[in-house]
Amino acid sequence: MGELNNRKTAVIGCGFVGSASAFAIMQSGLFSEMVLIDSNRNKAEGEALDISHGLPFAKPMKIYAGDYDDIADAAVIIVTAGAAQKPDETRLDLAKKNIEIFKAIVPEIAKHNQDAILLIVSNPVDILTYTAAKLSGYPDNRVFGSGTVLDSARLKYLLGEHLHVDSRSVHAFIIGEHGDSEIAAWSSANVSGIDLNTFCEMRNFYHHRESMERIAENVKNSAYEIINKKQATYYGIAMSVRRICEAIVRDEKSILPVSSIQHGNFGISDVALSIPVIVGKNGVESTVPINLSESEKAALQASAEKLKAILEPV
Repeated sequence: MGELNNRKTAVIGCGFVGSASAFAIMQSGLFSEMVLIDSNRNKAEGEALDISHGLPFAKPMKIYAGDYDDIADAAVIIVTAGAAQKPDETRLDLAKKNIEIFKAIVPEIAKHNQDAILLIVSNPVDILTYTAAKLSGYPDNRVFGSGTVLDSARLKYLLGEHLHVDSRSVHAFIIGEHGDSEIAAWSSANVSGIDLNTFCEMRNFYHHRESMERIAENVKNSAYEIINKKQATYYGIAMSVRRICEAIVRDEKSILPVSSIQHGNFGISDVALSIPVIVGKNGVESTVPINLSESEKAALQASAEKLKAILEPV
């Protein structure tokens, strides 16, 4: 394979999530070249034109619609393609449908580029991250999903609102599946190093358990609520994609809860799910030893089993 261009990215799938991600990436100034690919070429061309027209207000960049030949030197390949979940559809139905789509897309990616970082955003993201790793033959550190990066941001936002404090000073993770079995890792949550319960009491909040349960439920249900109100969620995930790209391109060694294939953490292997890891120019560089209570560990293992049960039939 030829030399990668570290300033080039590809977005595969130009639906709501793909086009919003491309827009966020354009504004970030991280890349100087971006190719958009979609099964509907006209859609990719329209998005490329629309986003390009904002370039005089941003930084110079080449944005265009292309095909798989154009990804050969892309350093980061972002996959958002796939069917969206219908209201009457189970996650298993959606998984089956999108695994079939990935069987067409991922081998094409691997045929044209063996050295990129593959960032999976399509849902169910954990199932599709695992599928992409197997289909691509890429090493596990270079295939990972957006995972619970957005869920963790939602958690920080809601905690910030609750505590009347800047959400960037809140350190808390959602771990496990990006979905119904996700876990709020309260044991390791803090506000600038101050234990969460202690901080709550400083703010005169004393009903910790009820507040935590309510906030965790709100995080879990926020996607459903947004979909009910506006049919799709795309701005939050687009910002998450931009943030992950930033950690890769700038080799930041940032700690992010991306979905990656597990190799024995908390007794979990051979499934992709989210726990905090260090993300840099080589992708997932190492896991972070997060403190979990026994019940959180058990919930994480149950989340892994749930994902494996979805993988088995497909």
